[in-house]
Amino acid sequence: MKLLRFWFRNARPTALPQSLLPATLALCMAASASHSHEGFSLWLGLIAVFGVVMGHLAMNLFDDYFDYRVKKADFRDRMQHKGMRARISKCTYLKSGEATLNQLLIACFVFGFLSLAAGAVIWYFRGFTILLIALVTALLGLQYSGAPLRLSYHGLGELVIGLMFGPLLMAGVYFSASGVFEPSVIIISVSVGLLVANIVYVHSIMDYEPDCEVGKMTFAVLLRDRRLMLLCLFLLLVTAFGIIVVGVVKGWLSAYSLLVFLTLPMAVSLFYLMTEFVRNPARSFTPRFWMGPMSNWKRLQTIGIEWFMIRWLTARNLLSFFCLILCIVCFI
Repeated sequence: MKLLRFWFRNARPTALPQSLLPATLALCMAASASHSHEGFSLWLGLIAVFGVVMGHLAMNLFDDYFDYRVKKADFRDRMQHKGMRARISKCTYLKSGEATLNQLLIACFVFGFLSLAAGAVIWYFRGFTILLIALVTALLGLQYSGAPLRLSYHGLGELVIGLMFGPLLMAGVYFSASGVFEPSVIIISVSVGLLVANIVYVHSIMDYEPDCEVGKMTFAVLLRDRRLMLLCLFLLLVTAFGIIVVGVVKGWLSAYSLLVFLTLPMAVSLFYLMTEFVRNPARSFTPRFWMGPMSNWKRLQTIGIEWFMIRWLTARNLLSFFCLILCIVCFI
């Protein structure tokens, strides 16, 4: 149990809302539409959610594994020594000697196996379609930072994450639970995917200088111009909300879906915080209630990453509350 907790902690569970909430939303949508088809299975839906979470943890650990092999664990420390504003090191458990690279690889395979086992159960009951979705998602996850494609190093990381945690994830969970696809799921999954991609994109804007230093071609590095970075951030946020409006106007979504606009203050705050990061990165901010929960704030200040976390957490909270509101809407 201690070993499991160790690897769960190192697999970055703080990022789990990026997968768990879209998966839960897809399951809620399937449950709310169960009256219109007879194939709904709650337990298959729950197995799918479990598989998604295990797959996400495996992907995070694989990302550590591939990044460590390329850049080692102390590259962010070297960035800070050069005067760049960089987050604390990744893979500290490797750098400290708490685990070896081979042990990390074993942990990757264990979480990956649990995800595949969940997928195999669903495949048995739902057939080839779910296998295809799982294979495409797994391939994208491995190639996010792994050779030979290393998509996150060629400006495609945000696109891959948005596709994986939006349309592929939600369609997969919905189909697992219901055995069918619905247009409303695809529409909402695009908005959700954009907000997940937004988390990664906000991250890459803040890591622009360190990523340039190590030759990592994120989308922000690809753009180069900080004004273009902010414009793309604005378009991401506007499009995510705009798709919901179009869905309601066209009659594809319930009018109650517009309740997601309650999260608009978070989106506005995030854009403002990122604008100030570009203009005056040294300026500090205090969390506000409309930005969502930000636990252990004093600790974050002590270790010097509050400048990063206030923006990253606001982006994560935006996705979280967006999904939670839509979960509630499913049963109104």
